[in-house]
Amino acid sequence: MKEICENEKERVLKILKLLEEHYPNATTALRYNNPFQLLVATILSAQCTDKRVNQVTQRLFEKYKGPEDFANLKPEELENEIRECGLFKNKSRNIIESSRMILEKYAGRVPDEFEELVKLPGVGRKTANVILANAFGKPAFAVDTHVFRVSRRLGLSDGNDPLKVEKDLTMRIPEDYWIKAHHWLIYHGRRVCTARKPNCENCFLKDLCRFCSYNF
Repeated sequence: MKEICENEKERVLKILKLLEEHYPNATTALRYNNPFQLLVATILSAQCTDKRVNQVTQRLFEKYKGPEDFANLKPEELENEIRECGLFKNKSRNIIESSRMILEKYAGRVPDEFEELVKLPGVGRKTANVILANAFGKPAFAVDTHVFRVSRRLGLSDGNDPLKVEKDLTMRIPEDYWIKAHHWLIYHGRRVCTARKPNCENCFLKDLCRFCSYNF
């Protein structure tokens, strides 16, 4: 993407200000008490709703407290616990293998560096960025389906894949906003800028949105 002009910088800041005004308390919907629990919950969230994940982890974390407990499980045991989240065979294997790696390589602690996080089974760019931002408070911009869709519609990115969108967003949006903007875009994608039928007419961003300008 070319260097951003002053008018575009102003438009982006206006978008951020409005998102903050409308979603001041936006945060992750996943429930967790420590970085390891967030790691497990994020792995479970692939192609599954946060609501369902929270229902599963509520009972899961009562039985299994940390990587030591998960590392000692047989895949079939964990599969039965997480079956409702879908893709349970792969998720079970990844959680158990990640737990073992955390114990063996990272002294029982979830690493707080991107390069180390993506070495864990089941952890890609999005999951690593979610953990860095939410568990460790490090500037990172996770691109899920909502962020991907909304940022493209708003004209914050023209990328056709999550990595390109992530690069565009981290270039256009000031670093201090990355963590918050991730949550704002998700909230907006769930409440207004939905996948099938975006509510452009009543959207508070319609005057700043590239997508809405094509619909009015």
